[in-house]
Amino acid sequence: MRMIKACLGFALLCASACSADTQQLVLPAGFSIEQIASVKGARQMALSDNGTLFVGTQREGEVSAIARIGQPDQGEVVQIAEKLKMPSGVAGHRGRLDVGAVNRILVFDDIENNLHPSAPHRVLTEGLPDKQHHGWKYLKFGPSGELYVPVGAPCNVCAEEDERFASILTMNPQSGTTSVFASGIRNTVGFDWHPVSGELWFTDNGRDMLGDDIPAEEVNRAPKAGLHFGFPYIHAGDIPDPVFGSQRGSREYVAPEIKIQAHSAALGAVFYKGGYEHGNSGGNFPAKYTNALFVAEHGSWNRSSKVGYQVGVVTFDEYVANYQPFVTGWLQDQKNWGRPNDVLVLPDGSLLISDDQAGAIYQVRYQEPQAPAD
Repeated sequence: MRMIKACLGFALLCASACSADTQQLVLPAGFSIEQIASVKGARQMALSDNGTLFVGTQREGEVSAIARIGQPDQGEVVQIAEKLKMPSGVAGHRGRLDVGAVNRILVFDDIENNLHPSAPHRVLTEGLPDKQHHGWKYLKFGPSGELYVPVGAPCNVCAEEDERFASILTMNPQSGTTSVFASGIRNTVGFDWHPVSGELWFTDNGRDMLGDDIPAEEVNRAPKAGLHFGFPYIHAGDIPDPVFGSQRGSREYVAPEIKIQAHSAALGAVFYKGGYEHGNSGGNFPAKYTNALFVAEHGSWNRSSKVGYQVGVVTFDEYVANYQPFVTGWLQDQKNWGRPNDVLVLPDGSLLISDDQAGAIYQVRYQEPQAPAD
């Protein structure tokens, strides 16, 4: 590992937000990181086929767009929507942009031709649960074209009659009708499909108030619809809830594939396909990262000593999944200056990271280290 200095370029875009703190970010050898844009409260990111980056927010109520992201002629940040209720989730598909704002899914049709303030949009549905506790959304279109929409539990731990709570829904992108894909998921704010198996993998935040180190945050795998992942009865695969554990019954619950330090707040997740699927070979990460899962750890808020505030990576050795830090440094001496929120792979093989505390979009690149001269 070595120290990587950020803010090497795009000085005009970084001028208002880039600081000496970014020089504290640490990555494996051969990787570099720089801040390439400033978006206040940046949360989920989505990329259009034309290379426009869309960024949702939570408290700010805004959705932004950046044309030609990561390119030398990268566009300015344009605010395409404002005064929405927690529009954290964004997903692009066939020229349209879908935005998740608690109980509503909004559709911005022909968005590439409407990259301007107050872009026109329509309501696909406003019938989702309207609870704001764990109500922020993370959206992606699945392999079959359905929109995947999580609905978090409206509490720390509870059992709700509405089966849509603590679940991942699939939504018809034309009618807005939904069905439950997976249950027993306290709060997922990140998921993606494995490039080879096509299975859905997702993060899940464990319940609070059981101590510093339990239950673990989870990375789960859903190979089919209809599975239950334990909440609120069982946490992290093997910890009965003090209140609801006795109600678990005889049903089988799916255990997590990976356990992450409790309270790290594992959020955005993306599999690394690199630039190969776009016909690009330059800039791709080393072979060990092929089909690896990158995870943004937002960081703890209720632990005696802080944890998280980093981007981790799940790599696969045969059939064994290994989790380790990939980018660290947002937490220094128990003081955090940034909070990674989402991760996204660009067609050139580089990795984007959003940071809602610093209001930043970072780009991670790889270049093969040069052998020392004789």
